[in-house]
Amino acid sequence: MVLDSNQIQQILPHRYPFLLVDKIVDMEVGKWARGIKCVSANEMQFLGHFPEKHIMPGVLIMEALAQTGAVAILSEPENKGKIAVFGGIKNCRFKAQVVPGDVLELYCEMTDRRGPIGYGKAVAKVDDKVAAQGELSFVITE
Repeated sequence: MVLDSNQIQQILPHRYPFLLVDKIVDMEVGKWARGIKCVSANEMQFLGHFPEKHIMPGVLIMEALAQTGAVAILSEPENKGKIAVFGGIKNCRFKAQVVPGDVLELYCEMTDRRGPIGYGKAVAKVDDKVAAQGELSFVITE
């Protein structure tokens, strides 16, 4: 299942400048999603992070991963119109800098769900090299 940015906006409440997934390239609804983010020097965060050497903030990489997972969860019919909010991040590691011109490959897989609470493992790569990874928790709410 492939979703473009317009279809993603029908699922996620995020909008510019905080929609951080450009495309979903594959997904199993409710289980996992694989997306991409094309990093551009025109993005707001690069005005201050850092003006002389642009580096995508790690927290935004984790947010992009969470949004990727949220597309999989919020694509379930029973979650239509709801939002998924962060519950926490564990074992987060940043392994490589992400800079303008990179294509960030995003993957988030659900590992456990208990009612509206869920857990997932997430990995962001650039050119098949891990840039960031972590375990995410979330809550589905109205």
